[in-house]
Amino acid sequence: MFSKILIANRGEIALRVIRACQELGIRTVAVYSQADIDSLHVRFADEAICIGGPRSHESYLNIPSIISAAEITDVDAIHPGYGFLAENPHFAEICRSCQITFIGPSPENIRAMGDKMAARQIMRRCGLPIVPGSTNIIKNKEEAIKTARQIGYPVIIKAVAGGGGKGMRICHNDIRLVSSLATAQAEAEASFGNPNVYIEKYIEKPRHIEVQILTDQHGHTIYLGERECSIQRRHQKLLEESPSPIVDAKLRRRLGELAVKAAKFINYLSAGTIEFLFDEKLNFYFMEMNTRIQVEHPVSEMVTGIDLVKEQIRIAAGGKQHIIQEDVQIRGVSLECRINAEDYLNDFSPCPGKIEDLNLPGGRGVRLDTHIYPGYEIKPYYDSLLAKLITYGQTRDEAIQIMSRALNEFIIEPIKTTIPFHKELLANPLFQKGTFSTHFIAEMLNKEEEEEK
Repeated sequence: MFSKILIANRGEIALRVIRACQELGIRTVAVYSQADIDSLHVRFADEAICIGGPRSHESYLNIPSIISAAEITDVDAIHPGYGFLAENPHFAEICRSCQITFIGPSPENIRAMGDKMAARQIMRRCGLPIVPGSTNIIKNKEEAIKTARQIGYPVIIKAVAGGGGKGMRICHNDIRLVSSLATAQAEAEASFGNPNVYIEKYIEKPRHIEVQILTDQHGHTIYLGERECSIQRRHQKLLEESPSPIVDAKLRRRLGELAVKAAKFINYLSAGTIEFLFDEKLNFYFMEMNTRIQVEHPVSEMVTGIDLVKEQIRIAAGGKQHIIQEDVQIRGVSLECRINAEDYLNDFSPCPGKIEDLNLPGGRGVRLDTHIYPGYEIKPYYDSLLAKLITYGQTRDEAIQIMSRALNEFIIEPIKTTIPFHKELLANPLFQKGTFSTHFIAEMLNKEEEEEK
């Protein structure tokens, strides 16, 4: 086992990793930007080193500074968390060359799955169902039109190196396709440094469901059920749950076996997620693979009782999984609400500022992963996530009831947050029935706007 780990991240995920390390008896090193000097991950780590200025490229994306901090503190491993450098194959390669263990998959895995077109081809060879789409990069409008007509409208333009909705455009005809192509390419270039895009058939009213896997260096791979991630705003998840309301035991096993097959096919190592897109007839297609711990991993932990971060660390240290597939039982239902510093009535615009009044929810069935405290200053440089509010119930109805109660207890003032949005969402009859798609939030908010007119 490792003796010391550096956490190359900030916020709630940095605290989450520190806690897992403490429970495993591993010392921790926090890195922080000048803006995060008063953050809790700095306070609770055994050691802390400032790695640069407040902007991400000066600090949390500054590979030389992070590696220097790791060498100065003589760590065995680096945990990247999620975001920042978590899916950067170059960073994983540098860790390897410096003989520092990267707690995650190999650089080869990260690179292959980070290229969305390459990932599609790999998973097609593996036997996973793939959404119909282009087999090559779209270079010009003529290729785009030809491909779209072959597939059939509507189609979606996607960035090869994409994620988070960047470089995506939905097109219902040639005119829209031509006008959107250059915009999508420019957005992909600005977001990922890669302008390449491809085209897929656009599935209307889809559901986004993902499968959690764990695989070790001894050839053992397991799946830990699925997560329903269809509650999104512009491809950004807002609420997740496990299990999905539409997945039964037979379908769960089918999805899990395909996810395990995919992981073995690419010789994957560590925690990972295979994401599927479902249509209204429950046909499903491989969408992408996330080669890191997910923001929403707590809901899987709640229904399986398995600590995914600890397992990630054990696997990276060369340990054998002590869990076999037969041990994995899905019990109850867990929900996670992402509490962001955003004004949902103003197009979810960011709301930085100082927290003056704070009351944290608690009680039976409530878990809160957060890094905020009274007096905490929300900076404009980073993601707006303040907390992940997670609840557990024996049934979905109970998990929703506990979440509603916890949201009522949760006070963050005077900052505008997504707490009121989540209250409204949980009260929606269609959400309560589990009848929704990835368009649900946009439809819900559009309906409210129309009613106000």
